[in-house]
Amino acid sequence: MALKIKAKEATAIINSLSGGVVPRIGVQHITVGRKLEIEAFTTALDDVKNGHSMVKFWIGDFGSGKSFMLHLLNTVATKQKFVVANADFTPDNRLYSNDGKAVALYSAIMDNVAIQTKPEGGALPTLLDKWIEQVVAKTAQLNNIPVTEIRSEKYFNLIQGNIMQTVNEVTETGGFDFGVVVIKYYEGYIKNDEYLRRSALKWLKGEYRTKTEARQDLGVREIINDLNYYDMLKNFGRLFVSMGYSGFMINLDEAINLYKISTANMRAKNYEKILTIFNDCFQGKVSNLFINFAGTKDFLENERRGLFSYDALKTRLETNKFETAEHRDLAQPVIKLVPLNHNEIFVLLKKLKEIFDTNYSININISEGDIHLFMEEMFNKPGADEFLTPREVIRDFLNILSILRQNPQADKASLISDIEISDERPEESILDSIEEL
Repeated sequence: MALKIKAKEATAIINSLSGGVVPRIGVQHITVGRKLEIEAFTTALDDVKNGHSMVKFWIGDFGSGKSFMLHLLNTVATKQKFVVANADFTPDNRLYSNDGKAVALYSAIMDNVAIQTKPEGGALPTLLDKWIEQVVAKTAQLNNIPVTEIRSEKYFNLIQGNIMQTVNEVTETGGFDFGVVVIKYYEGYIKNDEYLRRSALKWLKGEYRTKTEARQDLGVREIINDLNYYDMLKNFGRLFVSMGYSGFMINLDEAINLYKISTANMRAKNYEKILTIFNDCFQGKVSNLFINFAGTKDFLENERRGLFSYDALKTRLETNKFETAEHRDLAQPVIKLVPLNHNEIFVLLKKLKEIFDTNYSININISEGDIHLFMEEMFNKPGADEFLTPREVIRDFLNILSILRQNPQADKASLISDIEISDERPEESILDSIEEL
C-alpha cells in the first residue's frame, strides 16, 4: 500500500533526518514501536481536556528518540485541538535565573507556539487575531450592532472594555498589564498600525528587557521577566481554553542542560521550579496545562547532579517498584523510552526508503534484502552494542540512498560494507560513563 504523504512532509523528513535532527512535521509517517506510549499519552490528553493538568518526563539515552517522541506528541495533541509549543534547554535557557535566562526560555516557548493549521510554530499572532475576532463578534451580538459597523472607532471603547473583561476572567497574576497590551494589539490590528501591533507582540513574547522601553511603546509599567514568566504561561493557557482550544501543551527538550549547570545552588533552584510546576499540575492549582520534559537517565537519576539529588523530586519520580520489562506502568510521571528492536528499525528503514523515493520521484535500487544486509553490517560492527543509536543508523541509511540517487552506478554492497561506527554521545555523557567505572 502506497504511503500517503504530502510533498512538504517528505522533504522535511528527509532533510531533517539527514542532518541528524527531528523533522517538525510529518513524524507520524515514520513512527514505529511507540503504540503503548501514544495510547497512554492520549489518555492523559483526555484528562487535561477535562480540566486536569499533567507533567511527564520522557527519559532515554542519547539518540534514543526523545526529541522524536516530543514532536510526535505535538502531532497527536494538535489533532485534538491543543495549542502546543516546543523549546530546548540550553546554557542560556533555563527555568530559574536572575539574569534573563528564564525569560529567554519563555520567549523561545512563545516563539514556537503551534496549532494544527500552523504546525511549524509562529502561531501566536494567528491566535491573538482569532481571539480578538471572537471578542468583536460577541460584542456586536450582545449590543445588536451590525458586524459591518462594529469596527468603527465609535465602538472602540466598547470592544476595549470587553477585551479587558475577558482578560480579567482568564488571568490571575499580571492580568492588568496583560490586558492593556492585548488592547494595544487590538488597536494596532484595527488601525493597521504595524509598529503598535509588533510592540504588543514583543511584550507578550517577553522580548522587552527594560520597563522604560515598554512604557514608552505601550504605556505599561511591567514587563515579563524571570520571576513572572510562569504566571504568563498559565495566563495564556487559560486564554487558549477560553477560545475553544483543549489546552496548552509545552514540550521542554534537552533537559541535560539543567544537569550541566555548574553551580549546585542554581541547579537546585531550577529543580525547585520543576517541583513547583509538578505540584501545581497534580494538586489542581492550574488547569488544562500539559508539560513534558525530555532528558537522559543521568538527568533523572544521578543523585549528585540529577533530579534525584533533590529529595522532594526523587520521592515523586521514582519508578513504580512493581514495574517490570513485561508489565510497564505508563500512567506514572516518568516514562522510560525502550530502544527500538531490530524488527522495528527494519520497518522504519523501509518507510524511509519509500519517503525518500517519493521526495525525489525516483525508485532507488534498494531491496528488503539490502536493508537486512545494511542492518547486519551496522549492528555487527565493534562498539555497536555500546553506542550505536537509531539516529546514526537512520543517517547512514539516508546517506547511502543519497549516494545511489546521485550515482546510480555506485556499488551498493561496497557502500554498505564501508560503514563505520562512531561514538556520537556528547562529551559529558562519555565522561559520566567513565566516572561510573
